[in-house]
Amino acid sequence: MTTSRAENVGILAIDVYFPSRYVDQTELEQHDGVSAGKYTIGLGQSKMSFCDDREDISSVCMTAVQNFMEKYNVSYSDIGRLEVGTETIIDKSKSTKTVLMQLFEESGNFSVEGIDTTNACYGGTSALFNACQWVDSSAWDGRLALVVAGDIAVYASGPARPSGGCGTFCMLVGPNAPLALEFPLRGTFMEHTYDFYKPNMSSEFPTVDGPLSVSSYVRAVDHSYSAYLDKLEKVAHVENPSLKDIDYMVFHSPYTKQVAKGFARMAYNDFLRSPDAEAFSEVQQFKDAAREESYGNKVLEKAFISLSKADFAKKTDPSLLAARNIGNMYTGSVFFGIASLLTQVPFAELNGKRIAVFSYGSGCAASTYSFRVRGDTSKIAQTLDLAKRLENRIKVSPAEFEKVMELREKTHNAQDYEPAGSIDQMIPGTYYLQKIDSMWRRAYGRIPFN
Repeated sequence: MTTSRAENVGILAIDVYFPSRYVDQTELEQHDGVSAGKYTIGLGQSKMSFCDDREDISSVCMTAVQNFMEKYNVSYSDIGRLEVGTETIIDKSKSTKTVLMQLFEESGNFSVEGIDTTNACYGGTSALFNACQWVDSSAWDGRLALVVAGDIAVYASGPARPSGGCGTFCMLVGPNAPLALEFPLRGTFMEHTYDFYKPNMSSEFPTVDGPLSVSSYVRAVDHSYSAYLDKLEKVAHVENPSLKDIDYMVFHSPYTKQVAKGFARMAYNDFLRSPDAEAFSEVQQFKDAAREESYGNKVLEKAFISLSKADFAKKTDPSLLAARNIGNMYTGSVFFGIASLLTQVPFAELNGKRIAVFSYGSGCAASTYSFRVRGDTSKIAQTLDLAKRLENRIKVSPAEFEKVMELREKTHNAQDYEPAGSIDQMIPGTYYLQKIDSMWRRAYGRIPFN
C-alpha cells in the first residue's frame, strides 16, 4: 500500500464539551469572604464550570468524541489514530483511550493507534504533535486521527479553588487542514521542577507551589518563545522575528491574568533581542537587567504589560472567551483558546494568518508553535457556537458548588458505588457515570436527545 505524502497537516474540525453548570466568580468572592475583585480582577476569571460525581474523565471524553462524530458526520471506520491528553487519572494502568474504544465497537474498527499522554497541562499538545507527525510520516495509512484533550480541574478548599474548571476538546487531524501546523516552526523547553504535581494517589487535588508555578510558566515562555523565534529566523528566513510576525497568540490559561503576563513576557523577549528599537523607547531602564533577576521584578512586569496592552487586545484577548467563563481545563485549556479565537474572529480576518500557541505543563514541559490558516474556519465556528453554549448554562450558588466539591472529595476512588448527583440538568448527548462495581469497573449511560 502506498500513500502520497500529506500536505498542510493540521486541524480539520473541532468541538468542545463543558458541563451544564457553573458558579459565578463574583458570588464566590462574596461567599468566601475575600476582597471584591480577588478572583475576577486578580485572576481575571468570570465563571467556573464544574461537575459532580456523575462525570469523570472517561465520561467527559466520551461526550466530546461522540458529539464531535455526530456533528461532523465522521465515521469511526475512518479513524486510524486516537490520542488522549489528560492528567485526570482514575486508573493507574488502563488508559482513557481504551475506554473510548467502546465508541468504535459498532463500526468494527479496532485498528486504532495511539494512547494517553500525561504531563500536567501539556499532554494534549504532545498528543496533537504525535497525531500530526503520524499523518506527516511514512507510517500514515491514509486514515484520519482524533485528538482529545481535557481534564476536571479541582482544588482543595482555599485560595486555589477558584482557578478550577472542567472542559474537553476534540479535534480531527489530517491533510489539507484549515489550520495547518507549520512544520518545523516549534520551540520546546523542558526542565525538572516541583511547581504543581499530584503525588497523593488518594486525592484528586494537586500539590501546588504557587510562586514557583508562576515563575516556571514565565521561564518556559522565555525559553520556548526564544527557540521559536530562532526557528522563524533560520527556517522561515524571517528577519528580526518578534511578535510583529505573529498575527494571533494563544496561551495555556491557568487563569487569564497569567496570560497577560505571558504575553508581556514575550514583548520583554523582543526587547532583549532588539533593545534599541523605537518601540521600546519607554522601557530603556531595563536594558541592563539580568534575565534571571527579572522574574520577580514587578516593576518590569507592569511596564511590559502596559507596553504590550494594545497588541494583547488584538492578538490574544479574543482567545480568552472560554478561559474566562469556564476556568482552567488543564490539557484542554490552550485548545479552548484556539476554539475561542475561531469563534470570536471571522474567517475573513483569519485567512492566511499565523496563529502561534504557547503550551505549558507543570513539571515542566512547554512548546511555542504555530498554525497557518489555509482554509475556511467558518464551519468550525458555526459548529462550536461557543458564546451561545456558554450563555445557556445553569448558574448555581457558591453554597451548592461547595457541596458538590465535598461530594467529589468524599467519593474519590469509591468502590461499589452509585453516584448521588442528579442527571436532570445534563445537556442531551452527555455521558454520565451510572455505577462503579466491586471491582472498580465503571458503567456509563447517555442523556437522550428527545
